[in-house]
Amino acid sequence: MNSHVPQHAARRRTPLSAALLVLLAPTAALPAFAQEAEAPTNLDRITVTGSNIPRTNTETPSPVQVVTRQDIDRTGKTTVAEYLQTLTSDGAGSIPKTFGNGFAGGGAGISLRGLGAGSTLVLLNGRRMATYGLADDGQKVFTDLSTIPLDAVERVEVLKDGASAIYGSDAIAGVVNIILRTDFTGAILRGSYGMSDDSDGNARKATLTAGTGNLAEDGWNAFFSLDVGKTDGIKASDRDNRKWIGTGDLRPWGYSAGGSQFLGGAITGGGTGGGNSQVGSVFVPGTDPATLTSLPGCAQLSNVSPQDAGGGCLWDMADWRDLTPEEKYVNLFARGTFAIGDSSEIYTEFGYSKKETVFHNTPSNVSGAWGYPGGPVNANSGPGAVVLGVGHPDNPYDEPVRVRYNAADVGGRVTDNTNEFFRFLAGIKGTWGDWDYDTAYLHSSTNLVNKRTGFLRYSAVQCALGNAACPGGVWNIGLGSDANPQSLYDYISPEIRAYAKSSLDMFDFTASRGIYDLKGGPLSLAFGTEWRRTTNSLTPQTYTDVGDIIGLGYSAYDGTQNVYAGYLELSAPVLESLELSAAVRYDKYESGDDAVKPKFGFKWNPIDWFALRGTYAEGFRAPNPAENGDGGLAAFSNALDPVRCPNGTPAPGGTPDDCGLQPVAIITTPNPDLKPEESKSYSLGIVLQPTRTTSITVDAWRIKRTNEIAQGSTADAIAAGDVLRDTDLLNGVPGTGTILAINTQYVNANSSEVEGIDTDIRQDIPMGAYGDMRLDLQWSHIKKFERTEGDITHEYAGTHGNCDVTNCIGTPKDRVNFGATWNYNAWTVSGIVNYISSMDNTPETGGSKDETCLNFRADGSPAPGDCELASFTTFDLSANWKATDALEIFGSVQNVFDRTAPLDPATYGAINYNPLHFSGAIGRYFTVGAKYTWN
Repeated sequence: MNSHVPQHAARRRTPLSAALLVLLAPTAALPAFAQEAEAPTNLDRITVTGSNIPRTNTETPSPVQVVTRQDIDRTGKTTVAEYLQTLTSDGAGSIPKTFGNGFAGGGAGISLRGLGAGSTLVLLNGRRMATYGLADDGQKVFTDLSTIPLDAVERVEVLKDGASAIYGSDAIAGVVNIILRTDFTGAILRGSYGMSDDSDGNARKATLTAGTGNLAEDGWNAFFSLDVGKTDGIKASDRDNRKWIGTGDLRPWGYSAGGSQFLGGAITGGGTGGGNSQVGSVFVPGTDPATLTSLPGCAQLSNVSPQDAGGGCLWDMADWRDLTPEEKYVNLFARGTFAIGDSSEIYTEFGYSKKETVFHNTPSNVSGAWGYPGGPVNANSGPGAVVLGVGHPDNPYDEPVRVRYNAADVGGRVTDNTNEFFRFLAGIKGTWGDWDYDTAYLHSSTNLVNKRTGFLRYSAVQCALGNAACPGGVWNIGLGSDANPQSLYDYISPEIRAYAKSSLDMFDFTASRGIYDLKGGPLSLAFGTEWRRTTNSLTPQTYTDVGDIIGLGYSAYDGTQNVYAGYLELSAPVLESLELSAAVRYDKYESGDDAVKPKFGFKWNPIDWFALRGTYAEGFRAPNPAENGDGGLAAFSNALDPVRCPNGTPAPGGTPDDCGLQPVAIITTPNPDLKPEESKSYSLGIVLQPTRTTSITVDAWRIKRTNEIAQGSTADAIAAGDVLRDTDLLNGVPGTGTILAINTQYVNANSSEVEGIDTDIRQDIPMGAYGDMRLDLQWSHIKKFERTEGDITHEYAGTHGNCDVTNCIGTPKDRVNFGATWNYNAWTVSGIVNYISSMDNTPETGGSKDETCLNFRADGSPAPGDCELASFTTFDLSANWKATDALEIFGSVQNVFDRTAPLDPATYGAINYNPLHFSGAIGRYFTVGAKYTWN
């Protein structure tokens, strides 16, 4: 799979073929390219991602982007995950490491075409890996990219036309195939050190790759690559010199205190809502409607100025939350290859990774709303409300009073994820007669421990605040918290844990051969079969199964899938200028779901400098255990409230703050009646070589996914009244309180349809005595991103929404990477411009921004800008100096001009900036290192 085959075949190579070989290869000197194009030679037969038929050129009907080690090195990225998330084809639903407080904290995933990490199939040397232990949003099972040592990577191939009859019909959005070295002799020691312009976020990394044995001469080769590293975390407040990045307080930019998502403590709604401050506030008895008043001590406990005009005690969440988590990891990959006679070899691979990620977040409130399998919990109001009991030191009244309090005295909430990944592969491949074959057994697993501190146990808080005789003691809040003993904090805030496991066992067999000579070459056949068993399990966080951890969602699942599959593939070069391909795959799930899915393609090369190519494929994804198994999900998101803000105008008694996105708990139950997702994908493109030094590819694509598995629409649930509301009514009108929780389940939404255009341009410029230069541009344009629910179609392209679909990252229409690499003697210098287009700050297209904008300023005007997130452009620079034949010195500067990420007040993935613009939050970042090679 995706490796050189030990036979050679003579086939005429056209100038277009030669141009594409240069396009896919590392940057090379131009004279060598020109010389190669003029003198056809025999080529090793290779396999390219998307096909298991060896071929003598790299042009296939499918669009495949090839990323070389040099491509990664020139960006200054130090991990596979960081690089892949800069690809223009990566979109909404991508999982960056900065999502440290999310359900899948500690993992990193790619989401091709914005269809979610669960719809992108990630392979290692052409085979699957066990998925990450934690599902994104508690639903989307994905492969963690951070377990692979970068120095072991030979190249990455990205199949971008969606679905794959070869690797799995569940590759609805496409395939990312990370191809590691197959042999290595000698040793390479590499070390690097990175640091931001603010002298933090220090990253230390060391890699040793060593191997011995020559397969041709000794009959064997064995090597390993060991990768260790540690990166310091960065607190959001450490960026207080970068405008809105380092603060949750958006009032300097025209927002109200209540309209600043990450500024806590404001009392809103004329005194009826908010008030979760670090001094505390209580509802005054006898007021109608119930009105909050702050407890004393704000001047001593808060440094925010000016303070809340509504009487609250403001505090800045950026003082507690990490911008990036602390990480430390070790990754190991080893491979051994042993020749058997002249035509076969046995190979074995071993992989191990251990990674710990620590993320700090804000202290917990003592009230709120959250969910568990028994339903929603309302600690704000009603019989479950948290109260200060009579006689409590902070209760000035002679009756119990409802309380709001952010427990800074307990400390911030800390999530510590430790994940171990294991992979073992043993196989044999070679030739038998006219057949090339490859068969192997694979075992892969993950074992993750999710440990959390600083969270509050609901029942213990009710006791310690409401019961003067509480066995755990009485909890003094705010100014009086210094008198609390450690034993009290141990009682109300115990350490809690969850355990996640996943495993993959797989056996596969593939074979291929040429069976008949056609005018353009041999008619080739490949077939294969596969059995795999996957297991995914997650135990719920301690006490969340009974709803006893304040503000912490519930997530649990347990299930096993056995899948049997077989495929058949044909490649028919019917003419020298025309190649046809076809494949069909059958998947049978033990649950009873099965499908036969085809893929067809063509490549027409009527003249040397032009080719037309296209594909059609169908996909199929059965529900995973998190969607239809045992368990459930209670999470948090943002939603608009049409009751408190109809048509973008505050209801009587409301304020402009009611018209922005509101934080809500969403309780989602698995659905055993779910049907599999299905898809149809299309691509049509051209490949041009107008000159020997210019290569251009343009591919239009479309993916339509039906029976899409997703959470039921929160907007529909709100409209249907399937919500839990607080008691802060508007003018006393029933059913107008703030939304606390929404009830949904996983459903087969009608469909999603995404379409766009990818452009890739490469230009080589020979500069004689001054070396040579390569210019390259990758541009992905999203023309359409529709989701149809019932009879209503929502269009998201170019907008921030929908948060249920995009992780509140949004769907920019354009992403562009433009690079220039100059080779001169021992020097290589590269510069890359990264561009992300602007987005409307709306949940979807259509409607007036005055009504649909996700955020508003204090004066009621749409925000930011005219309800638009600005475009974002950064420039990265890198250089490599080959000091001797053995020693290389390298360095890079990311975000050279220190651009600040645009203001994004709607996203919940980061404080006031969009995770897509992460480099603009951290600022200018430097990396230096050295590499020494022993041959």
